[in-house]
Amino acid sequence: MTYQPIVAGSGLVAWNFLQRTMDTQTQAFEASPEISRDLDYFAENIGNVETAEDLTSDRRLMTVVLGAYGLDDDINNTFFMNKILSEGSQADDALANRLADKRYLKLAEDFGFGDIGGPWHKVPGFVEDVQENFTTRQFEIAVGNQDDSLRLAMNAVRELEEIATSGSSDNAMWYTVMGSPPLRSVMETTFNLPSSFGTLDIDLQLETFRDRMDGITGDGEVSQFANEEVRDQIVQRYLLMSQISNTQTYSSNQIALTLLSY
Repeated sequence: MTYQPIVAGSGLVAWNFLQRTMDTQTQAFEASPEISRDLDYFAENIGNVETAEDLTSDRRLMTVVLGAYGLDDDINNTFFMNKILSEGSQADDALANRLADKRYLKLAEDFGFGDIGGPWHKVPGFVEDVQENFTTRQFEIAVGNQDDSLRLAMNAVRELEEIATSGSSDNAMWYTVMGSPPLRSVMETTFNLPSSFGTLDIDLQLETFRDRMDGITGDGEVSQFANEEVRDQIVQRYLLMSQISNTQTYSSNQIALTLLSY
């Protein structure tokens, strides 16, 4: 049985407890039989892969690969994932370049099937990087099974740092945030935006995100998240706003149930 993370309380209380016990809990999680078996299988068999089809036809390998990029739900989309991987990332018309969700582009870039000089999965250190990413994301999922707001907060800390230090332009960084479903969810909750916000014109969304961010931190750009203190600030606000939203929903439901009982 996979180790189940310990979540004490909710909101900021749970977040602070998780931060204090993170090293111990992640080590126990990685050592659990199910996770260690997946990691061992990946290390032993990824070297036999020569093509994208070799990879996508092996479900156990794909479990680790997709899990490492937060794409677990695509495990049964074999044709789609084969197209993503085989087309690579260098061609402008490659499928990964045409999708708003940049996790697919990151996957295609890292493996390099179809790219000049690729693939890269036999380069020293590649296996260890994928294993680490897999363990990190699977631990987040396990935490999320108990409190999804904590999962999103953990994901935000990791992804915001990666994007902020990517060297991309200011607009490109924001579009990457907006194209990541977990990060978008965190930002929309943090800024108290309605569920219909995503239907607005993309330029208006960008302007709104910038304005709301500037109002909180005094800086409207994603590059500020290279600073750990700023990441902590936005995550703490997200958890507070999420808790307020959940409390309001709970109160509304209680009122409705009370009225129905008469």
